[in-house]
Amino acid sequence: MSAPQQAVQAMAFSDATLARFAREVAKYPADQKQSAVMACLSIVQQEQGHVSAAAEKGIADYLGMPAIAVHEVTTFYNMYNQRPVGKFKLNVCTNLPCTLRDGGKALQYLEKKLGIHMGETTADGLFTLQQSECLGACADSPVMLVNDRHMCSFMSNEKLDQLIDGLKAAEGQA
Repeated sequence: MSAPQQAVQAMAFSDATLARFAREVAKYPADQKQSAVMACLSIVQQEQGHVSAAAEKGIADYLGMPAIAVHEVTTFYNMYNQRPVGKFKLNVCTNLPCTLRDGGKALQYLEKKLGIHMGETTADGLFTLQQSECLGACADSPVMLVNDRHMCSFMSNEKLDQLIDGLKAAEGQA
């Protein structure tokens, strides 16, 4: 762990957040409350849009586990944002089956269409583009996940255009 990470002050959570944490922790035996780490990370991300180092430390303190253990979970799963992202987070699968069926080309197409590179967010804060490992829908490739919740399959350039245009229209930016 780097010195800056060690110096991070734990985030103080609201009573409502702590109540949500407690509901998750209650699902596990008292000596295994660290099992709620993923749920606590999800709660923080729902409320704040991302999981900061301070939030990781706060969760670690709450669950009685090392901060590095929480950080390992945050960095292992791509569903946890470690910095603010756009309103629409687009994860394009680039694992081998999707790559063989144009997943990489879909990612490149979105980079060009959105005017950003993978890992970046559009200037208007609307879209963040990321690559991801297997999304478990290899037969439907290329596939992508929008905001970690909505799976999109068979994403041809035309379907990508429809998706982006539809999301922009929903935001009044068409």
